[in-house]
Amino acid sequence: MSEPPTAPADRARAYYRALDEGDYELLSTLLAGGFRHDRPDRTIEGRERFVRFMREERPQTDTTHPVDAVYRDDDGVAVRGRLLDADGERIVGFVDVFEFAAERIERVETYTR
Repeated sequence: MSEPPTAPADRARAYYRALDEGDYELLSTLLAGGFRHDRPDRTIEGRERFVRFMREERPQTDTTHPVDAVYRDDDGVAVRGRLLDADGERIVGFVDVFEFAAERIERVETYTR
């Protein structure tokens, strides 16, 4: 496996690629050990716990995350996109705000509508 990208925006894009392709090794490499995901329905703390949730527990695993826009500033990255089901139908629109530490994703806060 090649090294994950180091630029924050590229790491955010790789995060969605890992989710969509079921590449949990890449996902684990992208995340900091103390990773935290805050989303409207739950908070998941810890890299291993998050990877396990995505691999084994999420309600739908055959989804995709098309990215519509990436916004960058000195502190992090925000991504606007859509969660689509296996038929390409929109489940929800989202904005994920990424925080980084030592070139790893430390936190993602998800906003949906």
